[in-house]
Amino acid sequence: MKGSKSSTDQTVVLAYSGGLDTSVCVKWLAERGWRVIAFMADVGQGDNFAPLVKRAKGAGAVDVIVKDLKEEFVKDYVWPALKAHAIYEGEYLLATALSRPIIAKHLVDVAHKTGARAVGHGCTGKGNDQVRFEVTARIFDPSLRILAPVREWEFRSREDEIEYAKEHKIPVDVTKKSPYSIDQNLWGTSIEAGVMEDPWTEPPADTYRSIVPPEKAPDKAQYVTIDFERGVPVKVDGKAYASVALIQKVHAIGAVHGIGRTDMIESRVVGIKSREVYEAPAGAILFAAHAELERLVLDRKLLQVKAELANTYADLVYSGLWFTPLKRALDAFIESTQRRMTGSVRLKLFKGKVLVVGRKSPNGLYKEKLATYSAKDQFNQSHSEGFIKLYGLSYEGSGAKAR
Repeated sequence: MKGSKSSTDQTVVLAYSGGLDTSVCVKWLAERGWRVIAFMADVGQGDNFAPLVKRAKGAGAVDVIVKDLKEEFVKDYVWPALKAHAIYEGEYLLATALSRPIIAKHLVDVAHKTGARAVGHGCTGKGNDQVRFEVTARIFDPSLRILAPVREWEFRSREDEIEYAKEHKIPVDVTKKSPYSIDQNLWGTSIEAGVMEDPWTEPPADTYRSIVPPEKAPDKAQYVTIDFERGVPVKVDGKAYASVALIQKVHAIGAVHGIGRTDMIESRVVGIKSREVYEAPAGAILFAAHAELERLVLDRKLLQVKAELANTYADLVYSGLWFTPLKRALDAFIESTQRRMTGSVRLKLFKGKVLVVGRKSPNGLYKEKLATYSAKDQFNQSHSEGFIKLYGLSYEGSGAKAR
């Protein structure tokens, strides 16, 4: 990895989070002759970037570039995933996974603008993010060299990294006593490592980032109404919000009531199982509301097919295949299902649970005059006999022959 420091061939744009791994990466690469440009993407992690910029430069970065990508992140990544009902293995709302393609896309863009011939990341060799960053980078520019220091360096543990950071006076917000790995953005938070590597151990109280433990949530339920237009949430309790502000608003409401925490064993792309804790209050509420509105608006067969494709979509997101032909084809189908998805859903939040208690839409397929059992009933029940005979015609007598 050695070469002339003045050459753009020896310049690498590093996806920099400001955490332990990427801070050590900056110093480690600089010691090996690389000119490191640290790239920071603001996807709503809530950081004060000033001290992180100072940290990167203190570790040896020749420049630090920060981009505000929150609006783009929500519009082009979060909302499509919401419309698709992309939930990995039935639990994970994909907050971290959704942020990787947008970061990698801009990482390549910065490399092009600075003339760098390499991009880098601080992902481990056993994680998913290395796949997401590298596949996306190669989709946009396969000529770029990709550096992954964590897969090469001499450190055998996070404790070793902490010692290295101390030796080189790199301040990091992690200790041997509390060595959590945390990734946060507007859509949610991922927490792993430390004592949680034992899947039998309950996550300690200090793993909570923003969500009140359900048992400590208010004893009184809160009702919230979400309005959608063509599948996109636009109002909370009748008040219009821009996309970023809407997620922040719903997150704050849900966190107070202990909504949106997941503790799961998941199947990583590289083949191993991992134990992850996730927090996504806004996601939990908006997914519940969106799914209920779909049940009101979409017909039975469309709901069935869309549900089947949701698993495929989630797997593509999780596996780093956002910018692929299949993903684009699925987006086209999903977008066509959202044209009539305008309406409102009312939810009840109480001690970690989200309950749908009301729904309405000008495009709803529910007809009270057909569903009611009251005197208002207009359903002609005499039609059912013929329907049932035709429906089961091809199966008549098949049970007797089987015996």
